[in-house]
Amino acid sequence: MAERSKFSGQLGFVLAAAGSAVGLGNIWRFPYLAAKYGGGIFLLVYLILVVTFGFTVMIAEVAIGRKTGLSPVDAFRKLHKRFAFIGVLGSFSAFIILSYYNVIGGWVLKYLVSFMTGAHTATAQEGFFDAYIGGAFEPIIWQTIFVVATLAVILGGVKKGIERVSKVLMPVLVLLSIAIAIYSCTLPGAMEGVKYYLLPNFQDFSATTVLAAMGQMFYSMSLAMGIMITYGSYLRKEDDLEKAVGQIEIFDTGVAFLAGLMIIPAVFAAGGRETAVNAGPSLMFVTLPGVFEKMGGGGIMSAIVGSAFFLLVLLAALTSAISLMEAVVATICDRFAIKRRTAAIGIAVAVFLLGIPSSLGFGPLSFIKVLGLSILDLFDFITNAVLMPITALLTCLFVGWVIKPKTIVEEVKLSSRFRREKLFCIVVKYIAPIFIVLILISSVLDMLGIAKI
Repeated sequence: MAERSKFSGQLGFVLAAAGSAVGLGNIWRFPYLAAKYGGGIFLLVYLILVVTFGFTVMIAEVAIGRKTGLSPVDAFRKLHKRFAFIGVLGSFSAFIILSYYNVIGGWVLKYLVSFMTGAHTATAQEGFFDAYIGGAFEPIIWQTIFVVATLAVILGGVKKGIERVSKVLMPVLVLLSIAIAIYSCTLPGAMEGVKYYLLPNFQDFSATTVLAAMGQMFYSMSLAMGIMITYGSYLRKEDDLEKAVGQIEIFDTGVAFLAGLMIIPAVFAAGGRETAVNAGPSLMFVTLPGVFEKMGGGGIMSAIVGSAFFLLVLLAALTSAISLMEAVVATICDRFAIKRRTAAIGIAVAVFLLGIPSSLGFGPLSFIKVLGLSILDLFDFITNAVLMPITALLTCLFVGWVIKPKTIVEEVKLSSRFRREKLFCIVVKYIAPIFIVLILISSVLDMLGIAKI
């Protein structure tokens, strides 16, 4: 067997893993959830969960990857042959998510090109987004371009592809986030949104806030998809694992925080609290283009800020898509001893084909509904509300009760003191499983319309 590729150092790993974690979950999903569930109180709860639950699951996954030097399925099999199915669930989730993630990545590309070519006024018109995603051909063309861009990076390998691209894209992404957030906060009327977002109102606190924040944490931090296990397998033994995971937390949470600071004040400035709270998932593709269009400067400022914003979103989507594809490709290569190039091209074709129904589900296949969900929304529900919580739960139970926390602790201590060792042991064995079960139950009951926590 050929020697496994490694990141050139800890920085390469951190930027690549942070690129994975920083995606549509941060820039699209986080702001509308923060707006919906109380602003400052949601942000506070999210931060607490990241440094406890998020840290626990992430360090467990990265340590499993580094200890075994294998992708998810074979990593779990090596630690205990009866539990390889946990890796299968994670890799399968990554595959399904990637199929519809490419569709949304194509939407972002469409909006970026529209703003960069001066066609941004049309994007703010009522019905533009629905008409676009309802088309049979154009969304698939943009989806194709996004898939090809992702594949090109994967074919470059770990160092020359993933690491090299991450070292360029992540700093650009952070700088764009800061610049747009500063501009957004200076808009007339934006300070009301800043206050809502930053100042916790404990009257808005509820069980729903906690569950929504925890669900977002798993989605945002690339947990329970096999990604962190895969990237961990490329990490050198001498790299400080605890410090690296802490840096990923900072990157991921920092960009999510900046995304809220970019979007919530701008929407408050344009339409007030009501608009921000009620926008929901349509915030990025329907509400924001209208916000950008209301900016002064004869349309020039709208084009500049809109282009910068959708470039930022594209970079985030691309780095996450790269990690999703890498997790699946690495699994196929390890399991079946297939050459990387062959596996990558095969997976790219497969996720593209599987993504077509998700795209057409808003147009020619819109008559297909399951539980009232479109095809894309159904895939999203199955992965994010069912498979990912189950995989995270099984991972915690596996680490806490099968191989024991000591296995992870020893791996972490090869390169660091493990300052949060006691926190890790308590959370992984007792606290995380209980809360993950609550997320799973609430998500399913909510979708079935039986109950709303």
